[in-house]
Amino acid sequence: MKKTILILGLCLGLSGYTQEKQADLSYYLPQNISYNSSIPTPKEVIGHEVGEWHVTHDKLMFYMQTLANASDRITIENRGSTFEGRPVLLLTITSPANHARIEQIREDHLSLSERGGDQLDTSQMPVVVYQGFSIHGNEPSGANAGLAYAYYLAAAQGTEIDALLDNMVILMDPSFNPDGLQRFAYWANVNRSIHLNPDKNEREYHEVWPGGRTNHYWFDMNRDWLPVQLPESRARIKSFHGWLPNILTDHHEMGTNSTFFFQPGEPTRVHPLTPKLNQELTKEVATYHAKALDKIGSLYYSEENYDDYYYGKGSTFPDVNGSIGILFEQGSSRGHIQESENGILTFPFTIRNQFTAALSTIEAGYN
Repeated sequence: MKKTILILGLCLGLSGYTQEKQADLSYYLPQNISYNSSIPTPKEVIGHEVGEWHVTHDKLMFYMQTLANASDRITIENRGSTFEGRPVLLLTITSPANHARIEQIREDHLSLSERGGDQLDTSQMPVVVYQGFSIHGNEPSGANAGLAYAYYLAAAQGTEIDALLDNMVILMDPSFNPDGLQRFAYWANVNRSIHLNPDKNEREYHEVWPGGRTNHYWFDMNRDWLPVQLPESRARIKSFHGWLPNILTDHHEMGTNSTFFFQPGEPTRVHPLTPKLNQELTKEVATYHAKALDKIGSLYYSEENYDDYYYGKGSTFPDVNGSIGILFEQGSSRGHIQESENGILTFPFTIRNQFTAALSTIEAGYN
């Protein structure tokens, strides 16, 4: 009898996790900000809350296209196709006034790296930030955070967001790896229990080979920034050199028992060609991430574990090309909810951290 009661108690305990209320969009967004009601939320377009299911690439792209149609802050372009025929999209997000002269802004920005560029008044020029998500397809919190992040940039109202967009051009790459993201989203969703189970032995958290990390041909695209052998990489590098952004961010995930990492990385593992000023600026930007994550009560660390050496990665390629490359690593739920050494880790929690880091990046760039 005692054994039966114990088992029943354990089952009821687990049901407490599974019946927890699904986070809605307000969980991710900054407080005390009004939003334009004419801009559709992710749920209104894709049919579920951010983080309730893993967004498939087709839904992600459909939402981004819908935002571009609804907002005069966003334009969208298709830069090519993956091996599986998925579009490689790029959103340009800025104020309507900047969109009206976007080519002039781009040309002026590029001229800063040329002889004679010192004649321009940089205080009157927008900062350019390139933000990319989930180059490893089975590290999905980045791409899913992109749903809430794009909505915020399109719909937020007030003098603060207006000033930011007047002084910044955001290049948003919502999915660095469309084929891998689609592969993993399918796995996580078809193996999702009706009643979410945080047990790490659950099938949902043990993706079968080859997994969604890589592209169609199982190549790790976060090694291709330098070789540039893949269609997604060619589109990305063309966009990079077409703008030479001031900051480029690369949103990843790491082991479930980890917290959140942002650069700078391990100080003794920086490539000797990387300028010292680059690392100093990276450290200055890091103060904004720390402040933002402190505000929402999330654990984090920096200057450990991750190197800044091989230039074929998204966080290091910019460092030798006049930009500040920043790596984000979020402890992964690998599904929808999973036990970890730090407690129960939910997919929405991982998404919120990525959203927060994306927002702190543009705050740092603006300031």
